[in-house]
Amino acid sequence: MRFRPCIDIHNGKVKQIVGGSLRDQGDWAEENFVSSQDAAFYARLYQEQGLTGGHIILLNPPASEHYGETKRQAKAALAAYPGGMQIGGGITQENAEEFLDAGASHVIVTSYVFRDGKIDYERLERLVRAVGKERLVLDLSCRRKDGVYYIVTDRWQKFTQVPLDHQVLDALHGFCDEFLIHAADVEGKASGIEAPVAALLGDWGKCPVTYAGGIGCREDLLLLRELGKGRLDVTVGSALDIFGGKLAYREVLEICQCYCEQIERQ
Repeated sequence: MRFRPCIDIHNGKVKQIVGGSLRDQGDWAEENFVSSQDAAFYARLYQEQGLTGGHIILLNPPASEHYGETKRQAKAALAAYPGGMQIGGGITQENAEEFLDAGASHVIVTSYVFRDGKIDYERLERLVRAVGKERLVLDLSCRRKDGVYYIVTDRWQKFTQVPLDHQVLDALHGFCDEFLIHAADVEGKASGIEAPVAALLGDWGKCPVTYAGGIGCREDLLLLRELGKGRLDVTVGSALDIFGGKLAYREVLEICQCYCEQIERQ
């Protein structure tokens, strides 16, 4: 279980928000933390720790008046840690190369490969041809409706008709290098993980998967490790002390590092 760091940028600031509260209208979100540091500061911090595979997320749509500053912050982080982080938020076939050239190791895509609530395989295939499977991460973040977890798009605001299940993971993993999955209903709440999502992903385990959402304490990390059967990587945001939370950043690194070393010895 590797720790995957994050840099979420909203209205030109590094923030931690309650994911389900995000609204494009008015560029509003319920904020847990707004940093006085810029995105490049966090990128350099992660670089110093030798952390790779983390993600930078632009939380404003391109139509937002704040998008330009959010994008500038994101590119500054990529420049500070070239090749060390992935980037997502409004990525399409047309702009993916721009972010890869700016230093992203991978681009993270959701909304572009869905149309009318369904997977648009033609768009997905074009995207793969443009950037290469090995540099593409599919974000299959989900929310629960009528007892089913559905993939959501447009910054977690819009439900698709596609459930998050093994059949969908099987269909999509041949197009990408890995998956990023936020359990959006608990994202930013530090109230505990979505256990059914973690168990579903842990039972699958055919390519790298990063889970995010709800982690608030050491026990949540240990439960994720158990339910994920050691197959899931983890992102922690609002709960971390570097983002104003109570969970020590270094403790999270130690838990994940110790587990990785244990697996290597087996």
